Amino acid sequence: MKIILDGMGGDFAPAEIVKGAVQALEQMDEEIIIVGQQKAIRRELKKNHCKSERITIVNAEETITMHDSPVKAIRQKKDSSMVVGLNMLKEGEGDLLISAGNTGALIVGSRLILGRIRGIDRPALASIYPDMVTMQPCLLVDAGASAESKAQNLLEYGLMGSIFMEKAWGRENPRVGLVNLGAEESKGTSVTKDAYNRLKNSPLNFVGNVEGRDVPKGVCDVIVCDGFVGNVILKLTEGVSLSVFKLVKQGIMENLKTRMGGLLLRGQLTKMKSDFDYEEYGGAPVLGVNGPVMKIHGSSTATAVRNAIIRGIPYARENVVDIIRQEMFDLVDSEEDYE
Repeated sequence: MKIILDGMGGDFAPAEIVKGAVQALEQMDEEIIIVGQQKAIRRELKKNHCKSERITIVNAEETITMHDSPVKAIRQKKDSSMVVGLNMLKEGEGDLLISAGNTGALIVGSRLILGRIRGIDRPALASIYPDMVTMQPCLLVDAGASAESKAQNLLEYGLMGSIFMEKAWGRENPRVGLVNLGAEESKGTSVTKDAYNRLKNSPLNFVGNVEGRDVPKGVCDVIVCDGFVGNVILKLTEGVSLSVFKLVKQGIMENLKTRMGGLLLRGQLTKMKSDFDYEEYGGAPVLGVNGPVMKIHGSSTATAVRNAIIRGIPYARENVVDIIRQEMFDLVDSEEDYE
């Protein structure tokens, strides 16, 4: 298996990208192809004392920045590391693409270059979300690819998310929940009510509506919502978590007595921080396109890159994209037969 890595994507590229790739080699047997400016990548490999034949470089001189217009960048920067990487994935020169670059450009590029899976109206960005009760991560779909979604889109998100959690994370018969303003079936907008009925009548393990306060409690394995709601949930959770840890730190440092207590709790606090650290969970898959693509945070360090590579291997190895394609093919065919 070959993993294609966007060597120029992200705030700390190519240094942290290359460092993470080198670290990943120690935990796997797969090959890594780093796409980007060859001289800069070679320089970073040398800094990391890496001479492994399992890392190769494909030169791409252009870079898509975080400030570039997604559509314009994909169409005009043909020699960018992201576009070259996506084309390699399309041509079968690699099995998985990972990028810390411009999120909008990656989603647009995946849709334009790889194409949508038949039956998928809108691809979704799926983000691993920390469960504060069981500490078993769940999947949030959509995390920001589409601000608005139709009921059918929400059904597709549930289907794709369920397949991903089962195959890539080993979660048997994943529970699927729909984010809503109330648990009752009658609550919500016309879209969420329609989506509820579609999910209820689907073969998914649908557990019903999930209120905002229950999202972090692990009531389901796949959290379904539109991209606007999903992105707000992610950003709010991140902000609250950072604020809580800041307050705890301030409390611990208040006096000698609290500092001594902090030392006793140090191990537990470190574990708790790790449980909420996005770098530990790898990347967010772009679901609904004809190829396994993963997005990692723009400010990812080597740790996030390494974990994204390791976590991403089952995404490609378990043929998640093919399974989604077949499930959607069967669903579309059954709907056409019904009509």
